Amino acid sequence: MNLSEEEKQLLVGLANKDNQIIELIYKENYSMITNLVINNNGSSDDAADIFQEGMIVLFEKSKQPGFELHCQLKTYLYSVCRRLWLKKLQQQKKGGVKIEDIEQVISVEEDIELHERNQVNFTIMENAMSKIGEPCKSLLEAYYIHKKPMHQIADEFSYTNADNAKTQKYKCLVRLKKLFFAQYKNG
Repeated sequence: MNLSEEEKQLLVGLANKDNQIIELIYKENYSMITNLVINNNGSSDDAADIFQEGMIVLFEKSKQPGFELHCQLKTYLYSVCRRLWLKKLQQQKKGGVKIEDIEQVISVEEDIELHERNQVNFTIMENAMSKIGEPCKSLLEAYYIHKKPMHQIADEFSYTNADNAKTQKYKCLVRLKKLFFAQYKNG
């Protein structure tokens, strides 16, 4: 497998302690590692620790002359963090669970595929939200992101009552779904 120029630049930048490269690697991979740890009996603090340890391993490897990745950087980092997390789980269980047993539960390829699919869908949804227009965008954000109750949304958006606000939310949601699926099919 040939690594893209971008992947090679990431490794070189990491080896040279380039803060922008380190931030980029962090932004592109942190949520994936957090999902791995949290979905396998860990906390967000555990995820932060495991990610940091994984970054240290990757950093040390990137400084070694002749080190080459034979997969994408995110796959390598995921595998390292996965191993570190499995080792920590095994230590917590005091030998009660073998790594091989846990590996059957956590599939690297499936987790990465799922994460990538979710990222693509998230991007499509952001795009659809930007195209939906007002007041739909604000109304949906108020309900789904800010978790505001319908009576409060009715007041803020000057609807006569919560039922009217709910009807408008439904219409906006239908429009959002149409935009999302139109982009999804074309993507």
